[in-house]
Amino acid sequence: MENTYYPFINLPLPYDYDALEPFIDTKTMHLHHDKHLQTYIDNLNALLKNYPNLQKLSLQQLIQTANTLPTDIQQPLRNNAGGVFNHRFYFDLLANPSEDVPTGPLAAKIIQTFGSFELFKAAFTKAALSVFGSGYAWLVLDNNRLSIITTANQNTPFELCMYPILTIDVWEHAYYLKHYNLRKNYIENWFKVVNWTQAKKNYLAAAT
Repeated sequence: MENTYYPFINLPLPYDYDALEPFIDTKTMHLHHDKHLQTYIDNLNALLKNYPNLQKLSLQQLIQTANTLPTDIQQPLRNNAGGVFNHRFYFDLLANPSEDVPTGPLAAKIIQTFGSFELFKAAFTKAALSVFGSGYAWLVLDNNRLSIITTANQNTPFELCMYPILTIDVWEHAYYLKHYNLRKNYIENWFKVVNWTQAKKNYLAAAT
């Protein structure tokens, strides 16, 4: 991930806004990247402007140390640093065309852990549907074991000492323009544009 230190900028998407059609619509990608992510970046920069010592920390370090900071900035920092990381991570894990299934070491680990890719897909879908309100479902590496977890709002697996491999954003702004309140339809379409090559890179980086 680029631009991991203050000041943060809104990096371009690694594909065109319409590249994920018909699975994720162009208008949603514009809104999600240009408005929602930009707001988190603006808020994070504004927050860090008055804390020169925090400007030396990476985005991941800001997230991991948020609960050790003065109480008046803990939650704003967690919300906005998490919002920047989570959105960037999510966007980087999308591609069209996409491989239907993972390959290589990640595929082997998924099968070892969940029994089959289809069983993993069912478990991940169940987790994504279970998020109440806003948040994310994640595939994470936890002490060399794959697990599926959920986080609320803009919390991240780093706060749980877990390494993120894959995520789906289930905030309503990620899907409401196309799917309205039908989150399950969004999840089904999301699986058609998962960048398994990037997920495999995330897994290999976490496993080393």
